[in-house]
Amino acid sequence: MKRTFPWPTFWDMAALLLWGLMLLRYWWSGRLAVLLHPDYHWLAIGAGWVLVLMALWRSVGLFQPQTKFDTGAHMALLPRQWSLMVLLAIAVFGLIYVPRPFSSDAALARGIADPVGLTRSQPRRFARNTPPAERTLIDWIRTLNVYPEPDAYAGDPVNVTGFVIHPPDWDDHYVMVARFVLTCCAADAYPVGLPVKLTGDRAEFPPDSWISLQGTLFTETLDGQRRLVIAPDEVLAVPEPKNPYEF
Repeated sequence: MKRTFPWPTFWDMAALLLWGLMLLRYWWSGRLAVLLHPDYHWLAIGAGWVLVLMALWRSVGLFQPQTKFDTGAHMALLPRQWSLMVLLAIAVFGLIYVPRPFSSDAALARGIADPVGLTRSQPRRFARNTPPAERTLIDWIRTLNVYPEPDAYAGDPVNVTGFVIHPPDWDDHYVMVARFVLTCCAADAYPVGLPVKLTGDRAEFPPDSWISLQGTLFTETLDGQRRLVIAPDEVLAVPEPKNPYEF
């Protein structure tokens, strides 16, 4: 009797293998940091290897006699074949898709977070004694969160890096330097930033370009609020960092 090819087993193996390779591909390409907080990378990498191993184990069934199981009592939202096709389609898309960091449009759509109630996955003790010139952008936002009085920091030196946002309601001499903060995964990322007052037109620094700023802080009223603003002495265009998020 001619043995038929075990297609159900093959599609099970293919779905497991493609999903495992998709997760491992993000790790190998270094793009996992765009999707997931570093604290959880081990979970995604481990899941990828487990899925690959499960696919190899399932492939053994391709060479064994097939046993039919009674699935009459099994309830599912979609037929088994449709569910497998959906899983395979998502895995193939994931293997082709190259994840990118959020853009300035996404930051404007989500709203720039006020320096109040910011959280992190692993809280650290706040250290005010960090020299101002060594604080990152998120350090400045958390400093304002602890003591939200902009005038207290006027005259402090600043040295930060971030991507450019052009707030539509601001004058052409103003941009915002921003970063996205990741607490778990890209779905919960939120943008934070500080205004920058340029000496020239902001068209020189298009949205989503990355800049490094050195300058001094001062206070100014923007959008009806007293804000801490950067007066840059030097603005340099820099490449997008390997890990564009703050944590």
